[in-house]
Order: sequence, then C-alpha cells, then structure tokens
Amino acid sequence: MLIPVIAYYILFKYWPMGGLVIAFKNYNFADGILGSPWVGLKYFKLLFSSSNTLQIIWNTFWLSLLSLIFGFPIPIFLAILLNEVRKSWFKRWVQTIIYLPHFFSWVIVSGIVLSLFATDYGSINKVLKMFNIEPITFLYESKSWVSIFIGSGVWKEMGFSTIIYLAALTTIDPSLYESAGMDGATKWRQMWHVTLPGIRHTIILLLILAMGKVMEVGFDQVYNLQNAAVSDVSEVISTYIYKIGLGSSQFSLTTAMGFFESIISCSLVLIANRIAKKFDQALF
Repeated sequence: MLIPVIAYYILFKYWPMGGLVIAFKNYNFADGILGSPWVGLKYFKLLFSSSNTLQIIWNTFWLSLLSLIFGFPIPIFLAILLNEVRKSWFKRWVQTIIYLPHFFSWVIVSGIVLSLFATDYGSINKVLKMFNIEPITFLYESKSWVSIFIGSGVWKEMGFSTIIYLAALTTIDPSLYESAGMDGATKWRQMWHVTLPGIRHTIILLLILAMGKVMEVGFDQVYNLQNAAVSDVSEVISTYIYKIGLGSSQFSLTTAMGFFESIISCSLVLIANRIAKKFDQALF
C-alpha cells in the first residue's frame, strides 16, 4: 500500500531536486542541464545585488509571517469553542460551513473577494454609496490589500486546521474535566489547564510544519489578488519565479531564488524543532 506513496515522493519530490544544479549553471535548452556551462555563484550574487530582489524576499517573509500570526491561533480558538457545543447538529453544521472554503480554488475565492471589495461593483462600496460615501479603493491601497490578503487566507484555510484540533480534543480524558470541575475550576480554567495542554503536541506539530512555509506564499492567492498598484507589497518569490523564470526564460536566476527559499524554509523548520525539543515536543 505504501508503494504508490513512496513512488510519488521519489518521482515528484526527490528526483526533481537534481534540477537545483541549474542555479549554478548558465542553463539553456540546447546544452541541457548537464551540458550547460558552470557559472558558480554568479546568479546568487546577481540576486542579492538587486534591491528589487531584497524587496521581494521581504514581501514574502512579511506576508507569510502575518498569515502565521493571525491564521495559526484562530483554528485553535474555533476548535475549543466547538468542543464546548452540546448540540451535535449545530456543531456539525458549523464544522461544514467553516470547512467548505478549503475546497474552493483561489480563482473562486478571488472572485468572491472582488465582488465584495471592488471599487466599481463591489458590494461594500455599493452599501457605502447608499449613504453618500465615496467608494474606497480597498484593492489598490497597500494596507487594505494586505488586510484582505491575510483575511481571505485565514477564512479559506481555518476550517481544515480546526478539524485537526477537534480530532485531537477527542483524545483528552473526560475525567480530567470532571476532576477540574470538582476542584472548582471554571470553564476558562479548564480550557487553560486541561484543553490546551491536552492538544499541545498537535499545536507544536502544526507550528513546526507552518514554520517551514514561512517563506512560501501561495502563488494562486497572490497572483489572483495582486495588481500593479500594490506591486510594492504583493510581489513575492512565487510570482517572481513565474514572471521572470517562465515569462523571461531566466531559469538559472529563478532556480537560485527557489534554492534560497528552500534553504531558509529548511532552516526555520530545524530551528522550530530544536526549540520544541527543549520542551520534549520535537517532531524529529
């Protein structure tokens, strides 16, 4: 049963790693990967000598960090609240509603965002117009665009993580709550001293995995929401690789960028795991 999974990772995850050698070569189609001439660290030097590249790296890190800060705790909070719901039909209904956006593509989500925040035909600006308020260019101002970007990402993915935490909550022994209640602990105290410690392993695991994606902003989300007016905050590594690598055929340069992103992501995972190991919560 494991053979298809192992084959998938070998063919699509590990085998393509050999292509990273392109970052150290002046790659061209005629000579191929092996035949293209070596240039050493030329493209890495070219990357970090450009202020535009440093801005792209900062945008990627900043957007990912904000997504982690606002997106990571919300599923924990939702899972704890749902765990306290005693009406099973209501609990299932809420789970379905918050989990449904996870299955939407970013094309659909972006369409929803545009229908809400567009300057001319957006629902919010139509409501403002009813009160004789001038339309607000939500998607064309850096601060509001970042807020919409973070909010749409949290809305789309919070249901998936909530399901994971709800599954973890089922492993907590109910007698712990009974004991805490007999000792006079309020619901908030029970959540703090029983619920959160009970899902601590899951929280640490998902945090370590999330740290590995700090330098990885989803291409679909950014590409479908960005525009020229907010390029100073919306241009990230994934869109840069697409535009420069595929659009301008600068494969070596964008491979170097991708290689750098992978190194940073791997380092963050190792650092997070080392910190977790201090509390006996390491993933590996």
